[in-house]
Amino acid sequence: MERVFEIKDLKALEDFLQSQTGAEQLRERLFAEFLKYANYKNAEDWNKAVRLCECLAIIGWGTHEPLEASRGQFFNGNPMTCFFNKFGEARFVDAIWSKRIKGFTMEQGRTGYWFSPDAPEQKQSVSREYEVKEDIQDLKLESQRNWIPKNPVWINRTISNCYENSKAVIESIKKELQPELNRRMRPEKYGRAINRIIINCSYSYYDHDHCKTNHIIADEKLKLKQKDFYPTLLTMFTKQEIEKNGYYLRNRFEFGPFRADTGKIRIGLNLEKEFSELSHAQQKLKLSEYILFALNHIIGKLKKKKLDYDFDLMLEDFNSILAEWKV
Repeated sequence: MERVFEIKDLKALEDFLQSQTGAEQLRERLFAEFLKYANYKNAEDWNKAVRLCECLAIIGWGTHEPLEASRGQFFNGNPMTCFFNKFGEARFVDAIWSKRIKGFTMEQGRTGYWFSPDAPEQKQSVSREYEVKEDIQDLKLESQRNWIPKNPVWINRTISNCYENSKAVIESIKKELQPELNRRMRPEKYGRAINRIIINCSYSYYDHDHCKTNHIIADEKLKLKQKDFYPTLLTMFTKQEIEKNGYYLRNRFEFGPFRADTGKIRIGLNLEKEFSELSHAQQKLKLSEYILFALNHIIGKLKKKKLDYDFDLMLEDFNSILAEWKV
């Protein structure tokens, strides 16, 4: 165990673990050690739990539920940490951290506990009321550098605002399409090079005169950049019209870079007011068309990188599930 925590380089850690004999015994030792830190109380505990998740991702979790240890960012910029399974469900402790002069400590009232089938004590979930004590440590909060196999396509929305007629379709993505993708995609067969392709949908909305955004979709032939949007919009509408209607010029798609270290790539999909005026069936068809275009575009680029990943099988599985959803 000491050697596991000493080795910092992920490839060296992989080589070390794979050189050991008795894989099943090693797995159980690592898992037992993980359980010691799954209910972490400070930064040192969290970092040890991260390292053990990396180890188990390398040798396999066996009969235990595979988990990923992730460090993210809360809306106020503070770090947040959690474990989640391949369905995106939280397990064990999740926390938001406060930055103090001498380091980080978990926040009381912003730390929760989530049921895990592998937890010996079988504690039930407690949202944001999990008791913690101030324990300030001047340590960087780590995040897992490898990942468990999971559905690679995640369809999110950027903010909750939208026109009323799109709510049912958005809810259908959340409660029908995404769970089916999580359940039926076969990530173990695709490879390990891709972690997540995240499609962030940004819908037009009008809550009231002081809270509205109506996307105007730019002609893709113009290949506009961020700095070009407002000047170009002024050639289409007067300043008064722009302010009155909450117009924002945007490209239909915004393609981010692929990060090999996290295996993630982000796609922005902007939708205009007219989209929300379509019937629910038409909105599903349009969304399916846009998502498939974006995926094919990204896959075309990623294939050029010669990654060890079966994009064709992944896309075949995705197409099959999407086809059922959109009818």
